[in-house]
Amino acid sequence: MSELVLIERDAYDIKGVVRLTLNRPDAFNALSEPMLDALERALQDIAQSDARVVVLAGEGRAFCAGHDLKEMRAQPAIDYYRELFARCSRMMLTIQRMPQPVIARVQGIATAAGCQLVAMCDLAVASSEARFAVSGVNLGLFCATPSVALSRNVSRKAAFEMLVTGEFIDAATARERGLVNRVASPGELDDTVRKMAATIAAKPREAVAAGKDLFYRQLETGIEAAYALASETMACNMMDDATLEGTQAFIEKRPPRWD
Repeated sequence: MSELVLIERDAYDIKGVVRLTLNRPDAFNALSEPMLDALERALQDIAQSDARVVVLAGEGRAFCAGHDLKEMRAQPAIDYYRELFARCSRMMLTIQRMPQPVIARVQGIATAAGCQLVAMCDLAVASSEARFAVSGVNLGLFCATPSVALSRNVSRKAAFEMLVTGEFIDAATARERGLVNRVASPGELDDTVRKMAATIAAKPREAVAAGKDLFYRQLETGIEAAYALASETMACNMMDDATLEGTQAFIEKRPPRWD
């Protein structure tokens, strides 16, 4: 796992920030089966830890080029493909279900399942040189699983256009469409990621974790049920020691004293 996914704790000299780096640069960080397993294990371990923020990066010129097509083509069997895509989906859902916010640091191309990976991350910061595509259709393979994440980040028509044309969009367009949060020059990419991670890491971990869980659950339900979930979350959140201290600090016009 340490070879395929590099793990750096207290990254950017910020306590509680973990940086995971996909480490198959010669293969454009394609999601081979061992890579999927390594990333899933790393995410599961972090989810159970006291980490506050995760940064997901890619080594080399590409962030992630999607699935390993050579590996996929070597085993043309329906049961194999079903298990492969189910395995990938489990890993993607782990990102959403873990309590820590996950920031994609996108320095190069993100295609197919790599673009899906960006969309599944809670936040994304892209280099101005990054490009994005769900280009499976160019090979005759509609990017069905990437479409789930993509359609939950950008508008329907924008998502469908990407899916049926397979065309690349640049970082500025990705930001306009809501696929990424911020765009920075290559030289300022890490500083931009660091500032975002530091801002989140400074907040009470319990509030951020509860908020992330609620954010995604309410999106998948009706508005009445969403308000019920949100009300319960806020009521429980108000009982946290960190929240009580934060509100008292506001009343007393002083900085909160959090650990």
